[in-house]
Amino acid sequence: MKYIDWKETDPQKNLAFEEYVFNQMDKDESYFLLWQNDNAVIVGKHQNTIEEINQEYIKENDIKVVRRLSGGGAVYHDLGNLNFTFIVNEAGQEQFDFQTFTRPLVEALKTLGVNAEFNSRNDLAIDGKKFSGNSQYAKRGRILHHGTILFNSNLATIQSALKVKKDKIESKGIKSVKSRVTNIVDYLDEDYTLEDFKAALLKAMFENDNLEMITLLEEEIQAIEQLKTEKYATWDWNYGKSPRYNLRKERKCDFGLITVLLQVEKGEIKELHFYGDYFGNGDIQELETLLIGVKPTEEALSKVLKDIALTDYINGLDVKTLIDLILY
Repeated sequence: MKYIDWKETDPQKNLAFEEYVFNQMDKDESYFLLWQNDNAVIVGKHQNTIEEINQEYIKENDIKVVRRLSGGGAVYHDLGNLNFTFIVNEAGQEQFDFQTFTRPLVEALKTLGVNAEFNSRNDLAIDGKKFSGNSQYAKRGRILHHGTILFNSNLATIQSALKVKKDKIESKGIKSVKSRVTNIVDYLDEDYTLEDFKAALLKAMFENDNLEMITLLEEEIQAIEQLKTEKYATWDWNYGKSPRYNLRKERKCDFGLITVLLQVEKGEIKELHFYGDYFGNGDIQELETLLIGVKPTEEALSKVLKDIALTDYINGLDVKTLIDLILY
């Protein structure tokens, strides 16, 4: 496995860096990345950005907003947070198997006397408080797994920058973002630094592996800069145009929070959009397009959806749940 030494803190460039390694570098190799973003909100691939952020606070505090390749919920990054990424071939690996990739982090913390555990579909926690959220993206036999590690983040800013939906708060029995997250530093010796933790993490994760450190070539860095400019620095990618709609449905399912924006005209679906913190590797626009022109009835929807692998688009979704969400 190759470890890429990367020092950038520009969130737009870092998301471009991840995509470049995933799509352009040797597909026969596995890669591990450690990286940090300066103040930013990173939204999931399927989310409606405007609904996830406190826009006024974002503007006042010069916080960048960037959309990532993977699904899941919005997260806040600052220089007290450490991000890690695995890019590997599937080779029989189940999609959205988060524990395989997070187990080394749990083991690393154990060597430091910190007991962490996997406590939900994609979170790691200490004493029931989340310190790491994880997500995945898969394409053509490759998996990109990435996660956050709250080491010494500003928890008050996390609370202010993100809008937490009432449904999500009630479903998890919490009162605020701040009450359900924690920093690793609170469980370590007072003089323990983030750099110390990075060194311990690398040692613990790759004690028995042949880890080769590499640096990128100048032309590769230029290609990443171009990808940043053309994609990750654009309003179209990070925000997109919020659709007009006349019906909004939201439901908390075992596999995530899903919002449906629906416009019906002359008894047919004219426009349909799915947003949420769910996971899925298929192009959600394919599913949205499939339902355009369909009558919003159980019979019509069932007929269109009966042979569609919905779980490719929204992991865990079945026909009945989708119809219930659209109609009821």
